[in-house]
Amino acid sequence: MNILNVREYIETFLKIRTKDGELVPLRLNQPQDRMYQEVKSQWDAGKPVRIIVLKARQMGFSTLTEAIIFAITATRFYTDCMIVAHKDEATANLFRMSLRYYENLPEPMKPMRKASNAHELVFDKPAHYKGRRPGLGSSIKCATAGGSGVGRSATLRCLHLSEFAFWPGDKRETLAGLSQAVPDKPGTIIIIESTANGYDEFKNRWDAAVEAQRRGEDGYLPIFFAWFEMEEYRRTPPPGFERTPEEQELAETFHLDDEQLAWRRWCIATNCGGDLDLFHQEYPSTPDEAFISTGRCVFDKAEIVLRREQVRELPWERGEFRTRKDAAGKIVDWEWVQDPRGAVRILKKPENGVPYVIGGDTAGTGSDWFVGQVLDNRTGEQVAVLHHQFGERMYAEQMYCLGMYYNTALIGVETNYSTYPEMKLEDLGYPNLYVRERLDNYTGKMVPAFGFETTTVTRPVIVDGLKDAAREHLETINDYETLGEMLTFVYDENWKPQAEEGAHDDLVMALAIAHKIRVQQRTSVERTAAAGTAVWTQDMWDDFNRADPQGRELLLRMWGTPRR
Repeated sequence: MNILNVREYIETFLKIRTKDGELVPLRLNQPQDRMYQEVKSQWDAGKPVRIIVLKARQMGFSTLTEAIIFAITATRFYTDCMIVAHKDEATANLFRMSLRYYENLPEPMKPMRKASNAHELVFDKPAHYKGRRPGLGSSIKCATAGGSGVGRSATLRCLHLSEFAFWPGDKRETLAGLSQAVPDKPGTIIIIESTANGYDEFKNRWDAAVEAQRRGEDGYLPIFFAWFEMEEYRRTPPPGFERTPEEQELAETFHLDDEQLAWRRWCIATNCGGDLDLFHQEYPSTPDEAFISTGRCVFDKAEIVLRREQVRELPWERGEFRTRKDAAGKIVDWEWVQDPRGAVRILKKPENGVPYVIGGDTAGTGSDWFVGQVLDNRTGEQVAVLHHQFGERMYAEQMYCLGMYYNTALIGVETNYSTYPEMKLEDLGYPNLYVRERLDNYTGKMVPAFGFETTTVTRPVIVDGLKDAAREHLETINDYETLGEMLTFVYDENWKPQAEEGAHDDLVMALAIAHKIRVQQRTSVERTAAAGTAVWTQDMWDDFNRADPQGRELLLRMWGTPRR
């Protein structure tokens, strides 16, 4: 049977038991239909079907997945499949579902079945069978995760991993063994599906699938199903029903109606005991809501989740700066080049005369990311992001070009773990670096120094500054990944704000630095005097006069010909 016939088989021959205890033909609901189409799309493309599903509760994905596996196994020779659940009760339920499919098939459609003591349907000749008709030699086995060596000795065609986030034991090791039992060939299926259970291996697998999809790489296809996709999640609103401000924002963001909002209120109060975080985990509107942080988030999680949804489709342009250098290693020319794998993401290109600032966070202990956050200093709006894992020299050169591109932006790079990027910017002659005061150990006096130093004194200050900016002007934060880090930026047991274990905070800290250094940059536009000319400040003249001929040429190209 090819996948084109599977749906017809399912909806013609398979029966399910409803919540009302009735036995009825299986008809796909809207979420099941979308899931089926994704399976079909991969199958038709000649790819191994590899899907990871993040979902709200009770949407019927186990029912559909078991139906697909049953249809394939009960109609093909030598096809072994496995269903792995998170606990024995669930394993028994899934086996009964497959058994019900078999028992309610029309007699001519039933393959021969061999007796088995396990939770297993074996489609083969029974021991007492004396006829010539061959058995299929196929099977569906249901097992519970956590058992020793589950699936390791098998060669499987289809594999369903149910409620993976709730598996006991070492989920990573169990999954590795099971996955290797399925050949990486067209016509094979692995479906991992689960509701969320905090930050665990399921979230790691989901994030990896999302990142692979973003990069255009093969791997598991991530599919998310929000609670409001389920048509039955509705209730008649009570008399006098009025939306709260939160509900109004949800309605506008996700196009919800009052019946859906009334069901949401009822479910939070009745099914979740008034616990909104539990509702978000069990019935999420977005993947961010599903993966509830275990720590106390520094920022407003509900607002960040909605903002992430609002910025998801913003038209960021991705690329890097290509440079030309002289014999001494100085940058004499550069250009912006689009590249889907580039380190720099640009949302808004620079406007003439507009002041910008760039906060930088370098790779150090516990992190290998280099970051630059670009803000329009008139409003604090995030307009570009540098985010990559290259070395310090490359980082400094990209920051130099990024700063020059954005009208010689004020740059403040953290110097805690390494002073090299800051020194490299100085060596390249970058003309607008953030200046702080530091204690000169020799003279005992405070002296000027370039770069931003994050200390036990400055760190709480910049974090509080970013909290204020997010609370008052969250609409200025446009980057999906930055907002994602904000969701996992939590207070630890000592009330120190930092990334939750296993997460990063490089983007958050660079954004906090960018907001902190804004005071050293102007906030108004410098008007050009006439076409082809520009008004230069005294600082610009000083930089120009100190520059060598090649540097002056670059400054003229960046700033325009000055009006004298």
